[in-house]
Amino acid sequence: MWEIYDELIELIPKDLVIKDFVAGLNWFLVESVGTGMAMTPKEGSSYLQIAGNVVGMKVYEVAKLIKSWSNYEAALGLAAINSVINTPYNVETFGGIKISQQPNINDFEYMKDKIKGKKVAVIGHFPDLEPLAEICQLSILERIPQKGDFPDPSCEYLLPQQEFVFITGTTLINKTLPRLLQLSKNAYVTVVGPSTPMTKCLYKYGINMLAGTVVTERNKVWKLIKEGGRHEFFNNGALMVKIPKDKVKQISSNPF
Repeated sequence: MWEIYDELIELIPKDLVIKDFVAGLNWFLVESVGTGMAMTPKEGSSYLQIAGNVVGMKVYEVAKLIKSWSNYEAALGLAAINSVINTPYNVETFGGIKISQQPNINDFEYMKDKIKGKKVAVIGHFPDLEPLAEICQLSILERIPQKGDFPDPSCEYLLPQQEFVFITGTTLINKTLPRLLQLSKNAYVTVVGPSTPMTKCLYKYGINMLAGTVVTERNKVWKLIKEGGRHEFFNNGALMVKIPKDKVKQISSNPF
């Protein structure tokens, strides 16, 4: 079950140092090669044992925290990993398309024509999902369910029946991603959201598309997150990026 985590950790060069870190109300940001994001956990202890010492630590050592059972520590580990992987250069070289040429719409809008009339499950209650229910057989699974959502244990029953499954990248933090991928093996699977590591190594685990976020204007995004911003960084310092498995550039010097 740890294979995904170990592979992500080992992508990180051992000499890189964390330049900056902020634990915002809604997002963790880590700066090394670039800015990495991970959603601030809403459950579990909000205590970070290494608070006050993160800046200056090796990214590789902090990345190992992604395996912690403390959600806050795991989010820090994921943001550290994303600070190395989710840079414009890396995403462009492995995806074979300029960031500026990416369709700047969310993944649900991007996939709208493909999911019409299909059985679709979304893990995580993303904003503005409700209109999807008009075009597909939509099931929303959420750890803290809103009205109409299914509680997360329903995944064992619902996911094997789906044709398309969208999984929030935050499932890496709470350690549910490996099991969700097993349950979704009959579906077209997308891992989606700013917490998603944009690396081709994930495709071997049954993922068909990665839909994440790349920070293009560091100062704008850091200011927003420090001031409690939620999603205002989209088109305002960060861009949505989507790379389907079948579009990955096969010949590339990019190690990610």
